[in-house]
Amino acid sequence: MKIAFHGAAQTVTGSKHLITLKNGKKILLDCGMFQGLGKDTGNLNATFGFDAKEVDVMILSHAHIDHSGLIPKLYNDGYRGTIFCTPATFDLAKVLLEDSATIQRDDTRFLNKRRAKTGLPPIKPLYSIEDATNSFSLFDKKEYEHWFKVTDGVQAMFTDAGHIIGSASVHLKINENGKTTRLTFSGDVGRYRDLILKSPETFPQADYIIIESTYGDKLHEDAFNGLETLNNWITKTCIEKKGKLIIPAFSVGRTQELLYMLNQLSLEKKLPKIPVYVDSPLSHEATEIVKSYPRYFNSRVKKVLAIDNDPFDFPGLNFVGNADESKALNYNPQPMIIISASGMADAGRIKHHIANNIHDKKNTILLVGYCEPHSLGGRILNGADEVRIFGEMYKVIAEVGKMHTMSAHGDYDDLCQFLSCQNPELVNKVFVVHGEPEVMAEFQRRLLKKGFKDVITPKMHEEFIVE
Repeated sequence: MKIAFHGAAQTVTGSKHLITLKNGKKILLDCGMFQGLGKDTGNLNATFGFDAKEVDVMILSHAHIDHSGLIPKLYNDGYRGTIFCTPATFDLAKVLLEDSATIQRDDTRFLNKRRAKTGLPPIKPLYSIEDATNSFSLFDKKEYEHWFKVTDGVQAMFTDAGHIIGSASVHLKINENGKTTRLTFSGDVGRYRDLILKSPETFPQADYIIIESTYGDKLHEDAFNGLETLNNWITKTCIEKKGKLIIPAFSVGRTQELLYMLNQLSLEKKLPKIPVYVDSPLSHEATEIVKSYPRYFNSRVKKVLAIDNDPFDFPGLNFVGNADESKALNYNPQPMIIISASGMADAGRIKHHIANNIHDKKNTILLVGYCEPHSLGGRILNGADEVRIFGEMYKVIAEVGKMHTMSAHGDYDDLCQFLSCQNPELVNKVFVVHGEPEVMAEFQRRLLKKGFKDVITPKMHEEFIVE
């Protein structure tokens, strides 16, 4: 058996790990889009590093675009096998992939207008809305904690990873020539004191483990300290400076956490009477999907549900619908909070809101999650004096803030707790993925100290033989 790492190898996005069995069957774990890697992003997404038509089956850990976003391209390139995932992941993936195709279409049109003015040829999106909808017929939904057949000699089971609704760690039992190999792919590991979701589940002993390392060198602050921090930014920006608080947030996970926190402030009579706009139709759809899976909420949220039938709604909340309503926010001088996708500010309506508000010191751009250093959000967060948006340069005059408490990814304590159910002596190899190189190296050292004897940080397209 061989494992090749075609994404999230020495970088955070683009999760794609290809298992090739001795009989030639190929199993793909995730098919994610690279995001926030500047000029390299397009080239990385243009090719897989493998032939889509040769893949026999795919298993999707969760719906975030950096794990699911190239499924429509996989379909367009000839893949017709099954895609296994949890029911909630399927529900989210449908809206996320259609939205991704729509954003690509709209952003491509916008960029091509600029390219035409300078005599440059037009560019094409990675895939169409039709590619996205056609790929939905390939999905097969499986519940947590039930083994199912993947292909001859291979069984799989999902356990709750606690990252977003429906997120899963993937566990494989692979029988080759009478020998069973147990392989676990962590997917993205959530936090053990998440605001909304249950903690990651324990899992069976594995021979080989592929584990993410996004925050493998950091410790998060307690998520519950974020309420005060968020309230301070609202007060400073909207009440004292009378400006706009612009918050880039992923439509799935981060937006719901923000709404939950704002609802808590409202319940505690601490939320000022200023309008809150969620400017992302996808975020509205995703929030409704999250609400439909209360069985995945933790005990604290279930207690809130006893006194508040909707912990993601509060007075003053507005979901923005069409583009005209979105544009109107830029001409409204009143203090407000705008939450918009994407979280790294590299696509979607948030880019327009930043472009229209970055010039005014009254305003604040508040980053509330991981931003790849080369992404627009990452460049703003790292102190750039000016940034390029839609081909034009903008001076960063607005205040820039960061909330360290908000992350759907576990820190190194969470990741080590996730692995604590394993006997390190029985694990042949650990592959560390989904992290920046220096972070992966630090987490690698930490795992070696924990007793894991062989910890590897794969490079892009690197292949390993697993016996």
